[in-house]
Amino acid sequence: MTQERSGIVTFAGNPVTLIGSEIRVGDKAPNFEVLANDLTKVTQEDSKGKVRLISCVPSLDTGVCDAQTRKFNELASNLGNDVEVLTISVDLPFAQNRWCGAAGIERVQTLSDHFKMSFGTAYGTYIKEYRLECRAVFVVDEIDIVQYVEYVPEITEHPNYEAALEAIKSIIKVKK
Repeated sequence: MTQERSGIVTFAGNPVTLIGSEIRVGDKAPNFEVLANDLTKVTQEDSKGKVRLISCVPSLDTGVCDAQTRKFNELASNLGNDVEVLTISVDLPFAQNRWCGAAGIERVQTLSDHFKMSFGTAYGTYIKEYRLECRAVFVVDEIDIVQYVEYVPEITEHPNYEAALEAIKSIIKVKK
């Protein structure tokens, strides 16, 4: 049975129910299966050996989600090729592809969880009431250990960009 959690996150001030287990720093990152913009399957295993910043958003067609993805795209340009930035939403792959083209996103791979809600269930970001993802950020190191977690308490607010960036920089520094 899949775990349900309430009271962790709100949407416009109203509590929502999250499906899946809460991820914590030090956990082994769970695998997931999502779709790339070209409908190919993508799993966490596909970026194994790299540091991953996973940015989870409800929909790229909203202001905060758009800004979050653009901000992580900008930050990623200075992180080098050993860091993968993934943005996961329930938007259809076609909509994600259209959005990326219009936004000029080049360093972030947008991935769709619309089909199976595999990521949302594995990472505890699946909003039961709306079949959307909550806003969250995860940093996973090259050996699949979670090094940073933020479930943004209010979905309409921005994540802590600097804290996520510092988590990545600390991993990169340790590697050198």
